[in-house]
Amino acid sequence: MSVPAGARLVLATHNQHKVGELRAILAPALPDLAPEAVVGARDVQAPEPVEDGVTFAENALLKARALVAHTGLPAVADDSGLAVDVLGGAPGIFSARWSGRHGDDAANLALLLAQLADVRPEHRTARFVCAAALVTPDGTEHVELGTLEGTLATAPLGAGGFGYDPVLVPLGDTRTCAELTPEEKNAISHRGQAFRALVPALVAALGEAGGAPRA
Repeated sequence: MSVPAGARLVLATHNQHKVGELRAILAPALPDLAPEAVVGARDVQAPEPVEDGVTFAENALLKARALVAHTGLPAVADDSGLAVDVLGGAPGIFSARWSGRHGDDAANLALLLAQLADVRPEHRTARFVCAAALVTPDGTEHVELGTLEGTLATAPLGAGGFGYDPVLVPLGDTRTCAELTPEEKNAISHRGQAFRALVPALVAALGEAGGAPRA
């Protein structure tokens, strides 16, 4: 699919790992969109909105709407996390701050593994969930969902990825997400599924809007 020259897209994340991952996910579907045309919220000095939604979709839309208001450009946001069956779907929307400190991956992993220390392998089922939202300056909104089913390891394994990647073993594999190559992970990930589903709406949005972010 092609997009016009000069098109710009802003990703509602301050996490540079996510910016790189999302660029890689979108590249095969949008080969005409230059990597430098996909920027993160930090690149446009956008403040972080309060994520007070009660679902992944609500929080993704909150972030995308705030970024559109700040930049005047089409904005994409995702909200994602880990849902553990034996914990009733937790950490869920609280995944990034499960330990009480937002974005402390090591502390979040340590707490989760401690909570599951006595849980037998057959009960360690879990999934990554992602809601990806596109909001355009004219108010059009699209949301797509993706999931990656798996089981939880008893200790972190692998040096790749981020968040809970070192403990989720995708169904059909013996490695954690952190042991997969970036290409392998993007091909099956919850985030990859959700953002690839957004591509038709993204192409339409980029065909109608372009230019540079507001100063």
